[in-house]
Formats: sequence, structure tokens, C-alpha cells
Amino acid sequence: MKLSRPVSWFLLAFGVWSWVIWVTFVKNLIKDGSGLAFHNGHPTAYFWVHLLLAIVSFVLGTAIGVIGLRGLRALRRTP
Repeated sequence: MKLSRPVSWFLLAFGVWSWVIWVTFVKNLIKDGSGLAFHNGHPTAYFWVHLLLAIVSFVLGTAIGVIGLRGLRALRRTP
């Protein structure tokens, strides 16, 4: 099955967006503007749960981006 060009570009863009948004999310989590992620300088369960969710989302977003990139490469090879 081949992906169409627009779908491939969308998936690739989603993967790139995933890198930007989740890296920014983790940076903000570490800054801890809300006061929930750290207690007396030590990470809380809130921190670990949100870090785990961010990592999983980052990996899944990257996988989706790779699918889009592979779709674009397949379209380029096909006459």
C-alpha cells in the first residue's frame, strides 16, 4: 500500500511537530512553573507520569514521522 503525497507530508510534519512540542514540554516540566513536579527538590509522581507520557508520545510521533518519510521516498522511487 502506498500513501498519497499529501498524507505522507502530513505524517512527516506531524513527526517534526512531535519533536518540537514534546521537547518543549519536557523543558517546561523540568522548569516546573506549577510547583507540582518537584517537592523539596525531588521529583514527584506527577513529574514521572508526565515525563513517561511525553517520552511515549515523542516515540510514537517520531514513528509516525518515519512512516511519512518512507511514504515520500517510495513516491519518489515510483515512476
